[in-house]
Amino acid sequence: MKRLFFSVIVMMSMTVAFAGNEDNNATNFTKAYMMEVNVNKLGQALNLSRDQYGFMEDAMDVFSADLMCIASAEEDSRQAMMQNALKKNLSATRSILTKTQYHKYLRLLNATLNNRGLNK
Repeated sequence: MKRLFFSVIVMMSMTVAFAGNEDNNATNFTKAYMMEVNVNKLGQALNLSRDQYGFMEDAMDVFSADLMCIASAEEDSRQAMMQNALKKNLSATRSILTKTQYHKYLRLLNATLNNRGLNK
């Protein structure tokens, strides 16, 4: 009887451990797409003017919203949605930033996407 009881407890604990790991993986995956950009720090890094600051804040809000939509999309369509979101963001920021600011922004965005595992 003791063996049966301990076997049931071991099986239940293993099931809980595996289920907890799946939830943790899903949470980490969703966190990769949560990109709330600190526009103050970005503005300091890019030396943005006041006008540019407001436009960049709007562009980054739209990009963050697009990424959250991608996180909830099916796996087959994520790559295409990511390409569209990047194109939209880059075209918006290209019109806002100067050439040197834009190149620095590209480097920062590329590093961020690489660190989050989103750049494939």
